[in-house]
This record gives sequence, C-alpha cells and structure tokens, in this order.
Amino acid sequence: MKIENILNILREEIVPAQGCTEPIAIAYVCAKAKKVLGFMPQRINIYLSGNMIKNVKSVIIPNSNQMVGIESAVALGLSAGDCDKELMVISDLTQEDIKKSKDYLENHKINIIHEKTDVKLYIKVEAFYENESTLVEIKHFHTNITRIEKNSEVLLDQICNDFDFKTTHEDRSILNIKTIYDVAKKIDISKVEPIFNLVVKLNSNIANAGLKEEFGVNIGSLIQKNMNNGLYGKDIRNKCVSFASAGSDARMSGCSLPVMTTSGSGNQGMTASLPIIKYCEEKNLSKEQLVRGLLFSHLATIHLKTNIGRLSAFCGVMCASSAVSGAISFLEDADYDTVANSITNSLGNISGVICDGAKASCATKIATGIYAAFDSSMLALNKKYLHGGDGIISSNVEETIKNIGILSKSGMKKTDEVILNIMQS
Repeated sequence: MKIENILNILREEIVPAQGCTEPIAIAYVCAKAKKVLGFMPQRINIYLSGNMIKNVKSVIIPNSNQMVGIESAVALGLSAGDCDKELMVISDLTQEDIKKSKDYLENHKINIIHEKTDVKLYIKVEAFYENESTLVEIKHFHTNITRIEKNSEVLLDQICNDFDFKTTHEDRSILNIKTIYDVAKKIDISKVEPIFNLVVKLNSNIANAGLKEEFGVNIGSLIQKNMNNGLYGKDIRNKCVSFASAGSDARMSGCSLPVMTTSGSGNQGMTASLPIIKYCEEKNLSKEQLVRGLLFSHLATIHLKTNIGRLSAFCGVMCASSAVSGAISFLEDADYDTVANSITNSLGNISGVICDGAKASCATKIATGIYAAFDSSMLALNKKYLHGGDGIISSNVEETIKNIGILSKSGMKKTDEVILNIMQS
C-alpha cells in the first residue's frame, strides 16, 4: 500500500459543502442539466432513490430563507446553481436568486418520481425546453455523474457497477483499522496537515455558530447551558458532545457556513472531527497529535462507511462515532488492540440507530453517538471490551465491521422501505 493511495482517498472523501449534501446534490445535477441544455428548462422530471427522498424531505437549504424539500433544491439549482462548484453549487445565493427560484416553482412543473433501484444514492434529471432535452444521472457519490445525454445523443456514459460504488474512485479495500492505526502513527503529517487545517477551521466555525445562535433543537448549546448551570459537569466528555452537536444544529437548520464533509456527509465530517478538536484542546495536546487523531478518525469513518454504503437505514453518524471512540484511545497512546476494542465496543452498542432522513434531530444522534464513543474508549482503556459471540460482535474488529455491513445492506433493507413509507404518509 502506498501513502499516495491514502492521500487520494482523503482528497476524494473529505471535501467542502454548504448545506446537507443530498439537497445540494439535487441542485448540482439540475445545474448541470441546465448547462448542458443551454436554456432554463420549461419542464423537469427528477427520478430519485428512496434514500434521496428521505434525506431531502425535512432539511433546510442554506441561504434560501428556509426553503425545504426536493422542489426547492431543483429550483435553486436551476435558478442560481454553478455546477463547476460541485457541492458548493449554491454557495452564492442572493435574494434575487431566491425570488427567481420561488417564481420558477410557481410557474413550472417539477415531476418527482421514486426510482425503484438498489442504488441508494441515485438522481436522474430530465430537462426540457421546446424541442430540446437533456438527461443527467448520478450514482453512489453526490457528484459522480454517470450519464449525460442531449437530444438523446449520449455525451457521457461512465462505467459504474451498481452494486459496488468503489469502481470509479480510489480503491477503499486497502483500508483496515490496523493499517489506519499504523499510518496515523507514522505518516509525515505535512502530507495531510493542509486538509485537516481546513477541517479544523470550517467545522469549528459552524460549531461555534451553533453554540451562539438559535438553530434547530439547539442540543449543543443546551448541553453547554446545563454545564454552566451546574446540572451537567464541565468535563471533557460534555464539552466534546456540546461542540460537535452544535455544528449539526446549525447545519441542519440552514446555516450558510460550509463544512468539510466525510464520506458524503457533513454530519459525519463534523462527528469525526469536532470531538477530536475539542478533546485535544482540553488536554493541551500538540498540533501534531491533533492532526494524527483527526487522520485516524476520518480514515476509520471512511472504512466503516465503505462497508455500509453511502446512504442506508443505518445512521452514518454511528460509524463516525465508532471511529471517534478509537481516535480517543489513539490519542491516549493506546496500543492497536485497545484502539480496535474501542471501536468494537461502540459497534456493539449503537449499531441499531436508524437514519430517518436529514433534519434537526441529527444533532441529538450525534450527541448520543459521541457519549457512547467516550464510554467505549474508557472501557477499552480499562481492558474491558465486548467479545466474539456477543450478538453481532465477531472475533476481531474487521469481521465485526463486515457484520455491520451485512446488517445494514441486508438486514435493514426492509427497514429503509418502512421508514420511507412512514415519512411519506
């Protein structure tokens, strides 16, 4: 394995985005379709997987005056989107742009079709203007365009195996917890410091905004308030949970500040980073220790999410929280077995948390996940851990991670359908 492979994975998986990535992906595809068409479409058909519908239904789009939903994402992407900016596609919205989007919604038909597909992250847009038409499709990744047509002429046909989203990107199979541990211990941090400097800057900015302003359920600032009032202790655990969940409070409720995402999710990116940032700050750890801890946390999150898939009924924040449990032990200079046991403890505890779409309550799930991460790490650091045969726990962390993938892809497939039916009814 080459360090360059690891660096490529980080570049692909840790990217900036403004707003929840699912509505932003819709805006991106629509902006691309308009650019290919060359006109403002008179009519739009948009085909979406169930997981896309689930994750766009309730989240507020940033800078949009509280616009919500699939139609809003379509209209904003068409009216103001710059597809060259990818997940920052609508980062420069003006009041005039918002007005144009609302006018478009009032005067044009947007036909939403639930695409029955096994591809969890799927968007296809058909855009029409008089006798002109275009089609843009993405699969698996939020900006992974797999097909473009104009007037039925194929302009792009990207080979993409519908059951293996790794085919068009750097191979993630090189990752395992032992490799991640060794890389985080030994890598020349100058190779990864620039990306994690940006992670610290952007994700800390939105967390601080969530602590200071009114967003969503404000679980982050509520924990801080209870610490100040003496109801909660002013310990590192509560401070880390407050900081991380505040970032999600802000992001899920329309804050315009961008974040560095991980594995296609801002909530995963914040969960993998913010508790580590606060932990290192509270313990006065060095910049080098911070970067190494962040590297471990993010790579472990990517590894876990690769086994589960981009979108699922399995809450992705629990993957990141499990990675954080290992990172805490890593920062305590624990050996590999202890770090691996920390992750195993988390997976045996919080793997049943469902994803019922992107929304304000994601912040409360982040809080739950990080509280569990601390418990899991502290158990492992005290030589206590779950053993193979304890439920879905296997004899080693990699086999347990595989079990979690099976649980997510096979066991929770029906759960995904039931969640979507409940939300739509």
